[in-house]
Amino acid sequence: MTAELAIYPGSFDPPTLGHLDLIERGSRIFPRLLVAVLRNTEKQALFTVAERVEMLREATTHLAGVEVCEFEGLLVDFAQSRGARALLRGIRAISDYEYEFQMAWMNRRMAPDLETVFMMPGEAYAYLSSRLVKEVAAGGRPVTGMVSPAVERRLRQKLS
Repeated sequence: MTAELAIYPGSFDPPTLGHLDLIERGSRIFPRLLVAVLRNTEKQALFTVAERVEMLREATTHLAGVEVCEFEGLLVDFAQSRGARALLRGIRAISDYEYEFQMAWMNRRMAPDLETVFMMPGEAYAYLSSRLVKEVAAGGRPVTGMVSPAVERRLRQKLS
């Protein structure tokens, strides 16, 4: 394993400015950051995995050391297959912490050398979630300042 690779996993449906905030800040901490889009066939997503990967790649082209890919299955297995040393996870509220805490302990049990690093989003993004962004956009309201202009255009196209 190498200490220089961290994985930031998620569904990113759609990627928000909160996600991008964590990616930018995480890229300053870890020399290599792999943004991994979960392929979860049990969840009904608005955007395909390929669309989410494309949006994230477009939004992170300026960040050295950031790569975007997709994965399926257990995150711990994916992380070990890539030689990652750390998982980057965002926490907005206590409810996030409870879920993430449980996941971190389970991952540690399966892979003791894989560390979980928690980051809080910037203050401007503390309330953001992909679910809320989709609800606001579906209600016909603007999501400017919540997602990038490119993602907002795609949301409008999907929801029209």
